[in-house]
Amino acid sequence: MNDPQQTASAGKSGTTPDTAISAGVEHAPHRNRTGNLLARVTLTQLTLAVLVVIFVWQWLDAHSQLNQTQQEVAKRLSEVEAANKANQMLVAQNQELVRELGGKLSLLESKYAETQNQRVALESLYREMSSSREQTALAEVEQMLLIAGQQLQLSANVKAALIAMQQAESRLQRPAFAALKKRIGQDIEKLRALPNVDVAAINSRLDSVIGAVDSLPLTQDTHIQPLKPVAENDQAMGMWERFWNEVWHEVRSLVRIENTERQEMPLLSPTQTFFLRENLKLRLFSARMALLTRDQVSFRREMKTSQEWLKRYFDVKSGDSAQALATLQKLAASSIVIDLPDISGSLEAVRNYRVSHEGSGR
Repeated sequence: MNDPQQTASAGKSGTTPDTAISAGVEHAPHRNRTGNLLARVTLTQLTLAVLVVIFVWQWLDAHSQLNQTQQEVAKRLSEVEAANKANQMLVAQNQELVRELGGKLSLLESKYAETQNQRVALESLYREMSSSREQTALAEVEQMLLIAGQQLQLSANVKAALIAMQQAESRLQRPAFAALKKRIGQDIEKLRALPNVDVAAINSRLDSVIGAVDSLPLTQDTHIQPLKPVAENDQAMGMWERFWNEVWHEVRSLVRIENTERQEMPLLSPTQTFFLRENLKLRLFSARMALLTRDQVSFRREMKTSQEWLKRYFDVKSGDSAQALATLQKLAASSIVIDLPDISGSLEAVRNYRVSHEGSGR
């Protein structure tokens, strides 16, 4: 029997009781089949199905991991291959560098062998040249004494000779050279006792005179009196005052007092004036050369000639000419030659000492 409530609900939903019955009859066989299937599946089959599902899932996971591993291995292999190529390039470069270094090493070995041969030759040569320290020192001292003697004889350069002898004395520090050192010391004291000739100061004064030659006034130029300019006071004078001043000036110029006993010098042309000044410079240059060579005779001769030319052709009453003449007179009176001592005794003593020791060494 049908429940009235079910009927009512069915009526409310818009279905008739017959329709509901037919629907229930249709779904009932389907539910029965599913139930029958579930009833037929045993626990063993269910376990087997679960195992199959788990196996399939593990297989899929393992396959995915295998693919990832293969990709990683392929990536690593590509990196290893690139590294191998780079290593091969480095190996090739290293081999080339090794070949170059081998060539350089062989070249260095040949250079080293050549250097060794040169060193051996130099050592043997040094042993031959410096077989005895005493002989070497004596040879150096002898050379310095020769230089000192040449400086005194050729140019009378006392300062250079003194320096050379002091250097020679400093080389004789061994006790065996005490006698030679004492002998050289005596000659050094002789050179120190010589008067000092200030060649630099004399040369400087000569240069000042040479530089002033072009500006020195000539005697012939002093006879030419320049016209007297008209002063402002003369312009302020009256006509008669200016007239009497000019007359008085002309009367005074009519009378001239001169020394007729002195020989009158002819007038020099500009070309002769130029050569006069140049010849005076050459005389002074010759005096300088005589000064440097300590030739007192030539020095005083050139000084005397220069003074005579100044007095004869130049106006020695003017300031510059008078100063130049006074300078030349003072320089001509100075002595540029000194009595040089004989230092050949030191040189002979060194030579005798060296010869005697060479004979005893043999």
